[in-house]
Amino acid sequence: MDNRRTSGVRAYARKALTPAAVAGVAGLAFAPQLALADDAAADAATEVSGVQVEGKAALQPTSPKYTSQLLDTPRNVTVVPRVIIEQTAATSLQDILQTSPGITFGAGEGGQPLADRPFIRGQASGNNIFVDGVRDSGGQVREVFNLEQIEVIKGPDSAYNGRGSGGGSINLTTKRPKLEEQIDVSAQVGTDSYLRGAIDANLPIGETSAIRINLMGSQGDIPGRNAVDFDRWGAAIAAGIGIGTDTRVTFSYYHLTANNMPDYGVPLYTKTPGAPRANASGVLNVPRDSFYGLTARDFQKSEADIATLITEHDINDAITFRNVFRYSKTLNDYLVTNPGDGGVAQFVAGEWWMKRGTKSRWNQTTTVANVTDFYGKFTTGGIEHSYDVGLELSRETNRNASYLIYTTAGSACPTGFTNNVTAAGVGDCTRVFAPNPSDPWQGVVNRPDASVNYTQTVGVYAFDTISFGDKWLLNLGIRHDEYSVKGLDVAVTSALGVQTGTTLTPRKGDWSFTNYQVGLVYKPTPNGSVYASYGTSSTPPTISGGDQNGSSGNGSGNLINVLLDPEEVTSAEIGVKWAFFHERLSTSAALFHMTRENAQVLVDTGIYAQVGETMVQGLEIGVTGRVTPAWMVFGGYTYMDSELVRGAFNGVNQGDRLANTPEHSFSLFTTYDLTDAFSFGGGAYYVSDSYGGNQGGAGGGANAVFAPAYWRFDAYASYRFTDTLNLQLNVKNVTDEDYIARTNGVHHADYGPGRQAILTLNVRF
Repeated sequence: MDNRRTSGVRAYARKALTPAAVAGVAGLAFAPQLALADDAAADAATEVSGVQVEGKAALQPTSPKYTSQLLDTPRNVTVVPRVIIEQTAATSLQDILQTSPGITFGAGEGGQPLADRPFIRGQASGNNIFVDGVRDSGGQVREVFNLEQIEVIKGPDSAYNGRGSGGGSINLTTKRPKLEEQIDVSAQVGTDSYLRGAIDANLPIGETSAIRINLMGSQGDIPGRNAVDFDRWGAAIAAGIGIGTDTRVTFSYYHLTANNMPDYGVPLYTKTPGAPRANASGVLNVPRDSFYGLTARDFQKSEADIATLITEHDINDAITFRNVFRYSKTLNDYLVTNPGDGGVAQFVAGEWWMKRGTKSRWNQTTTVANVTDFYGKFTTGGIEHSYDVGLELSRETNRNASYLIYTTAGSACPTGFTNNVTAAGVGDCTRVFAPNPSDPWQGVVNRPDASVNYTQTVGVYAFDTISFGDKWLLNLGIRHDEYSVKGLDVAVTSALGVQTGTTLTPRKGDWSFTNYQVGLVYKPTPNGSVYASYGTSSTPPTISGGDQNGSSGNGSGNLINVLLDPEEVTSAEIGVKWAFFHERLSTSAALFHMTRENAQVLVDTGIYAQVGETMVQGLEIGVTGRVTPAWMVFGGYTYMDSELVRGAFNGVNQGDRLANTPEHSFSLFTTYDLTDAFSFGGGAYYVSDSYGGNQGGAGGGANAVFAPAYWRFDAYASYRFTDTLNLQLNVKNVTDEDYIARTNGVHHADYGPGRQAILTLNVRF
C-alpha cells in the first residue's frame, strides 16, 4: 500500500493510527497519529450521529507548507471538519467560526465593506482568507456547502502566506473528487421561512477518475430582524484524473450568487444626545426587530466565480510537485441604510426622528494566481527532513465605486425638522423608536466611474521540519515578498445623483519584506508535544482594516507624500498538545504575546508618525475528539489582554483595550450517542464585552461604545432510521437571547439572530 496518497489527499504517514483513533477522527481539530496502520484501517469507517466519516482521510491542513503533523506543529492551528459544519447546521463562515474562540467579526462601515470581516487575536483578517491555499480577495459573504474543512492558523503567518494583518489566516478547503461512489442529499426546513436544499454527488469514472458535483439553494429571513431576508444558490463541479496514482490533476469551478436585504443594525446613543442613555454600552435601547433600512431601495448582491486547476506529481519517494492555478472574479454590490450616518436625531412634535444615511459599494475583484510547491521527505546523516519550497505569483485587479444616491420622494420629515434638504435629496426620515422599513422611496441610484488598483505579488518561501531522533523537532520557515500596487483613484462630482465631473489621481507603491518563523518541539511521549515558537508578519499600508481597497500607500498630514513602511507584527508562543484515551481526545494549550508596531498615528496637531504600537497577549485552550466512544467534544477558551501601547487613534488612547478583542471567549459543541440510532447535544458560546471601532492603524475605535457580554446556547438532536437515512434537529439561540454581535463604535451596532429551529433530512445513496 502506498501511504503517500489516499483518494488524492496527502496522507502524512508518520505513525500508526489505531482503530480506536480511527473511530475518533470525526471530531478532531488536530489528529495526533495521522497515518494508516494497515489496509484494514484504511478502509475503516464510522457512523457519527448518522453521518459517515471515513477513517482513511487524515485531518490535516491540505497545504504542503505544513511539514509536520499538527501535533508536532509549533503553533496554534485548528481544523474544523465537515462533520462539525453539518452538525451545527452552519451555512456561512461566521456561523462555523463561532466554534473557534478568539475569532470575532467586525461590523461594516464606510471604507470597510459589508462582508466577512474576521478578527483573529484582535487583528482585522478579512484579507487573510484563502481557498485551497490561494488568497481569496474581494469583499464577500461566503457559503460552506462546498467545504471539506476549515483551517484556522493563529498568530503572524506571513512566512506561510505573505502580506497579512498578523493575527492569523483562514483556509477554506473545498470538496475534491474521490474514488468511492457516494450521493448525499439534504433538505432543510425551519422557522423564519427557512428553506435549504443541497446535493453532494461523487461519481467515479473508471479506475482513477471521478467527478464531484455540489448544488445548493437557500432562502429565509433573519430570526428576530424585521424585513431582513436572503436567497442564494451555488454550484460547484470538480473533475479529477489519476486519483491514487503518481500524477493527479483536478479541475474545479465554483459559483455563488447571493441576494440579501443588507442590515446595519441599530443606532448608537450618540445619535440621540438629548435622550436618556439606557445602558452603559452606548447602543440605543430599541427592540431587536427595529430595522431602519428601506425595502424599496436597499440591496446587496454578492457573486463569486472561481476556477482552479491543481496538478500533482510524485517525482520520486523524496519529491512531489504541486501546482495550483486560480482565476476568480467576485462582486460585492450593495446600498445599505446606515442608521447613524444621517445626522443627529431631532426631537420634533413629541418624538424622536432621524434621517436615514446610506453606505454603498460596487466592488469587483479579479484574481489570477499561481502557486508552485516542491515538497517531500528525506534523511541524511541520521537526520530526517520534511520540507517544502515554493513560488507564488499573483495579480489582483480591484475596482471600487460608491453609488450616487439622490432622493426625490421619501418618508416625509415632520414640520420643524431642520436640515431636511441636502445634496442627497429631501425627506427620507424615520421615527427613531418605531422605524418602518416599508416607507415609500423614490429617487436616483447611479454607479459612477470606479477607482481601480492593481496588486502584484512575487513570493518565494521554504519550510523544513528537522527531526533529531524521536524527541526533538526543529521547525523553520522563511518567505520573501516583492509586493507592488498601482492604480487610479477616481473622485467624482455630481448633481441630483448624476456624475458631472471626474478627478483622477494616480497612485503606486512598492515594498519588499522578508518574514520568518522558528519553532522547537519536544516530544516526551509519542502522543504529546511541548513547543516554543517565534514568528513575524508584514502588513503593507494599502491593507486598511484587513480590506484590500486602495492603491495609496502614502500617509496623512505631513506624510501625505511619504510612502509608509509596512506595519510589523511579532509573536512569541509556548504551548503543549496532548492526546488522551487511546488518542481519541486531543487537547492543546498555548500562551502567546503579540506586538504590532510601525502604525501611523497622530502625534501632534497635524503631525503624523509611524510610531503606533499595540499588544495582545493571552491564553488559548482547545479540546476536540471523543472523551468516550459515544461522547464527542469540540471547542475551547481564549483569554486576550489587549492594549494600545503607544499612540492614539480614532478615540482610543494609550492604555485602552483594542477594538474587536474581547477578554474572554468560550465555545463548546458536544454530542452524545445515547443509542446506536439516537444522539443529542448542543453548543454553548460566551463572549465578554467587546469594544467597537474601525480597527484602523494602531487599533482604532471609540471605547465609549461596546457590545455587552453574552451567552448563547444551541441544541442538537439526530435520529438514524437506517444506514442511509437520518433526521437532524437544530435549535439555534434556544433562549432567544437578545445580544449585540458587533459594533463599529461610531454609527451602529448589529444584533445577533434570534431563536431558530431547523429540521434536516439527510439521505445517502
